Amino acid sequence: MASAKDIHLAPISRRDADALIRRLHYSGTVTNNTLLHLGVFLGGQLEGALQFGPSMDKSKLVNVVRGTAWHSFIELSRMAFSDRLPRNSESRALGIAMRLMRKQYPQLQWVVSFADATACGDGTIYRAAGFALTGITKNLTIMVTPWGERVTNLSITANWDTPRVAAIARRLGMLEFKYRARQAWIDAGCRYVPGYQLRYIYFLDPSARARLAVPELDYSEIARRGAGMYLGVAREAGDDRAPPETAMAQHQSPRSIR
Repeated sequence: MASAKDIHLAPISRRDADALIRRLHYSGTVTNNTLLHLGVFLGGQLEGALQFGPSMDKSKLVNVVRGTAWHSFIELSRMAFSDRLPRNSESRALGIAMRLMRKQYPQLQWVVSFADATACGDGTIYRAAGFALTGITKNLTIMVTPWGERVTNLSITANWDTPRVAAIARRLGMLEFKYRARQAWIDAGCRYVPGYQLRYIYFLDPSARARLAVPELDYSEIARRGAGMYLGVAREAGDDRAPPETAMAQHQSPRSIR
């Protein structure tokens, strides 16, 4: 049986990464400004991808670490794995990716990513990979349709003309010109999914950690604030474990992380 040690990471084209992300990621969308695309291979087959690029809110995030130059940080914007990849592949892939970036891109000092507990989880894999927890906020960016399908605010406002969003809108009975109005989705019976978004930072340059301009939160703060979630379902108090393998097979198929 394969283990996480059997996976291999290598750069892939944007086209291949985008195709995999669209197929496997819960949002069905990609971000258009990604610069680095890493494929996750098992037995020579592409089974996952990580995409990195400038943050959408770069002007806000650059000041999270004092003295950060405009080109000195990057965001992990998409990460999705197929079910063929062994357990713990996510944290191993992150570790390999961080080592690769530290070696190949010395100008980068840190990597930021956001765990969307509403749709995936509260960042178990980031904690396993040594990321620092630097923020916990309530998240109201994901809607669920009356039949249980989820759609993000970004999909509604920026990717409203994609086939998936258009199909959902038609099923809701909305006219095309109303696709981009969030209120129209609410009027059609959609509702926001309550949850949390957690911000994690990995310090490629260890000295940057001392310049963190916001508090570094202990992982226990997740449970204290009631932000522990997996797939939008609150964890039991004190339960910070990764979901069991059976749960991953039942609920995270495929495994969308970011």
